[in-house]
Amino acid sequence: MSDEIKHECGIALIRLRKPLQYYIDKYDTPFYAANRLYVLMQKQINRGQDGAGLANIKINTRPGTRYISRYRSVESEAVTKIFQKINKKYKKAKKAGTEADLMDANWIKEHTAFSGEVWLGHLRYGTHGQNSIETCHPFLKQNNWRSRNLVMAGNFNMTNVEELFDNLVKLGQHPKEKTDTVTVMEKIGHFLDEENQRIFDKYKGQFSNREITEVIEQELDVARILRRSCRDFDGGYAMAGLIGNGAGFVVRDPSGIRPAYYYADDEIIVVASEKPPIKTAFNIDYKQIKEIQPGNALIFNKDGSYAEHEIIPPREKKSCSFERIYFSRGTDPDIYRERKNLGRALVPQILKAIDFDLKNTVFSYIPNTAETAYYGMIEGLEDYLSAKRREILIEGKPHLEDLEDLLNFRPRVEKLVSKDVKLRTFITNDSDRDIMVSNVYDTTYEVIRSGVDTIVVIDDSIVRGTTIEKSILTTLDKLKPKRIIIVSSAPQIRFPDCYGIDMSRMKDFIAFRAAVALLKERGMDSTLDRVYDKCTTDPDEQVNFVKEIYDPFTDQEISDKIAQIITSETIEAEVHVIYQTVQNLHLSCPAHRGDWYFTGDFPTEGGMRVVNKAFVNYMEGKVIRAY
Repeated sequence: MSDEIKHECGIALIRLRKPLQYYIDKYDTPFYAANRLYVLMQKQINRGQDGAGLANIKINTRPGTRYISRYRSVESEAVTKIFQKINKKYKKAKKAGTEADLMDANWIKEHTAFSGEVWLGHLRYGTHGQNSIETCHPFLKQNNWRSRNLVMAGNFNMTNVEELFDNLVKLGQHPKEKTDTVTVMEKIGHFLDEENQRIFDKYKGQFSNREITEVIEQELDVARILRRSCRDFDGGYAMAGLIGNGAGFVVRDPSGIRPAYYYADDEIIVVASEKPPIKTAFNIDYKQIKEIQPGNALIFNKDGSYAEHEIIPPREKKSCSFERIYFSRGTDPDIYRERKNLGRALVPQILKAIDFDLKNTVFSYIPNTAETAYYGMIEGLEDYLSAKRREILIEGKPHLEDLEDLLNFRPRVEKLVSKDVKLRTFITNDSDRDIMVSNVYDTTYEVIRSGVDTIVVIDDSIVRGTTIEKSILTTLDKLKPKRIIIVSSAPQIRFPDCYGIDMSRMKDFIAFRAAVALLKERGMDSTLDRVYDKCTTDPDEQVNFVKEIYDPFTDQEISDKIAQIITSETIEAEVHVIYQTVQNLHLSCPAHRGDWYFTGDFPTEGGMRVVNKAFVNYMEGKVIRAY
């Protein structure tokens, strides 16, 4: 993606289902879980580079022994730094004990932090707020009773934080912050406390308090806690929680917006935001990895038993399609195929745009995540050529080309765009800064015929258009092509996201800027005021009024206006922009139909409120996010 945006966080969870000594004996190391968690987190580093954290819980420790450990970091290469600190703990223990001690589970748990059976890691992209240790997951709610301790981390945004916060205040709480993470943790923590109290009251008088504590840890109904906690959540979420007794959960929103996958056998339970890290860390088949279903929670108990429970009735599944287009690693075989399908689906539009003149067209891509869609595009062009040859050779259709040239012709493919080491734009002079930005990308010279060739270059998506305008077009124009066609494997991004992606302000979207420009050009400015009046008059109405901004125009009209906006006066080549259609997006990624940023069809009520509020902010000149 040429326009960098922050997005999606990543979760990684491991629960050992057998005593720690089992893993020491079988794998000849007391650090089996730590090593696997490191792989899970490193293989999801694409999901968060602003910070990382992990927590570990030891099961059945004696009173007076620390059983919850946590490290968080906002340093560069945070995951590596965290595990280096953990390794220092291990080295310290090694000096204190014998070789036999290090292979004794009881000794290790007694003398070393981060040696427990339950692990939760998190990678953070800061879509909102300051990037500090305090904003890094996992969050911790502490208590002297093990079964009242709660550790939480997640990949989520809530659209109704104000409402959730007010509910906590009505319960008598005094939350320290009005953020979705703190609010969600306090909400779940409240019902965790109530569940503890319910079981305590049930057995009071029958057992001693110490005996009741053991009973509570065995009978804790995590599904009940989550059903009571999550019923008024509005947002996209995959939230993981650990309870101090060794139980835990991963719960997913009822529309399945945020991803969560798991694998379990008689040794371990593992959960991650993507499939490939699980495959890599445990060397299993992809078919063994399951998806936590929308509205469900994967829950494991203190004894290591587990099951998937329905927490909220599922809605129509609206998994985030940006996961497939860009965010998740392309090493997932399903995502790899889908990205190729996205590139292939663009071929009819591309052929029409170049007037079917393949001889004078060079195809390339913007590195690096558009590469897979590029392969699909080239395969689609090869299929087109095969069909043309079939028409001529088998069906005998007339042609103007030399037959030998036709048989030997292949699409012209070159790597025209290379991303250089990131240049610092610290120079205060605006013109100098623009020069620096324009040189973030470099190009390959002497492969384009000046004034003759058309360049077709594919990107995953075009959000703001800034990099296309400031860097890529300027770079490609140096080759002096006749035309430059920018192709997006994603449809036009028209609306904000409020479920985890940092796309929250209307003015940032080049498609929105294009629609507003067209309204003004055609004397339809009143549309903006009319939509503003609707958004302010009926702010809670569950209708996306902002759709009316786009209704007067075809997709092509907006694409043409975008091409005009991104073409500066210094660009000599003719510039065109092609976007994926929403229909082809759904055909390419049939199981992931979350498309609200393209269509405005938000899967929750809060999403509708957010888009209308985002437009109000735009009209009032407020440069803030709408949730």
